[in-house]
Amino acid sequence: MAERRFEGKTVMVTGAGTGFGAEIAVRAAAEGARVVVHYRSSAAGAEETARRIRDAGAEAVVVQCDITSWADVKRMADAVFAEAGTLDALVNNVGDMAASQTSWRELTEESIDHVLAVDIKGTMVMVHEFGQRMLERQRGAIVNIGSTVIVRGSPRAPQYAAAKYGVLGITKSYARAFAPHVRVNTFAPGFMRTDAVVNRADWKAGRERELVAATPAGRIPAPEEVAAAALFLASDDAHHMTGVYMTCDGGYTMLGA
Repeated sequence: MAERRFEGKTVMVTGAGTGFGAEIAVRAAAEGARVVVHYRSSAAGAEETARRIRDAGAEAVVVQCDITSWADVKRMADAVFAEAGTLDALVNNVGDMAASQTSWRELTEESIDHVLAVDIKGTMVMVHEFGQRMLERQRGAIVNIGSTVIVRGSPRAPQYAAAKYGVLGITKSYARAFAPHVRVNTFAPGFMRTDAVVNRADWKAGRERELVAATPAGRIPAPEEVAAAALFLASDDAHHMTGVYMTCDGGYTMLGA
């Protein structure tokens, strides 16, 4: 049985209609949270996540927003706080890894603009709008989902690595701006068996075997296996942690002393 770290609390997860976001949202519900499920285009996925949350005995609220639009994020933030009254934790899970790209040689200006708009601008305006409302209430925790790609780089999609470096700057800046009342941290999972990853051409062509061999833990986990670790940074257990970059990758990016 899951811990009840979020009993009586409200947790919002962006991009919760599919993949890792859906599993974080369902895990938060299993731990007692009322969950705000955000989606941009996957309405059916968001409703399925909401159903799973309700099946777990928790309350779900579904909201739609294009996080690359500051005006749309403001609208959503006003709606969420009007509905919930407060927000105890926000998990900024939405990101674009340019999954269809298999090499840096395929880089396009359109892809650069889109990935940076989603991962950097989108994360920043979410932290800015929701964080300042948390700060007014002098409580809250924000978890930005990063990536271990910043340690090793990405010859496949350098725009993705650049974007996730940007997330670190956002995390550290707002951790200082919102201290001591609102904590802001980055959670960096390694590779997970999400649909976006396992359907990549390079994954099917042997990348999976290479990664398993290079991971001390010896396996690539499903997203639901990592969700509780992401929520640790949103919980009171992490009350003295802000501005940190925390990895959960089976040792893949382990560094020497």
